[in-house]
Amino acid sequence: MAKVTNNRNRKPRKKVCILSAKGIEHVDYKDVELLQRFINNNNKIASRRVTGASARMQRRIANAIKRARFVGLLPYVKE
Repeated sequence: MAKVTNNRNRKPRKKVCILSAKGIEHVDYKDVELLQRFINNNNKIASRRVTGASARMQRRIANAIKRARFVGLLPYVKE
């Protein structure tokens, strides 16, 4: 029989931001493919806890998503 481990004592692995890993500093609102990674199934902006982004990068991502929605590149609601 396999030994059961207790996961409560483990530290959760820190998520790495996709943008930081690729070396991207400026988030462009016209880059829809990149922005869709930071939106969940209901077209809501994913939180920092989910994306692993820093506070500054999360603000830039959110502003870029809002601009893309305003221009019409991303939808506001799920179809």
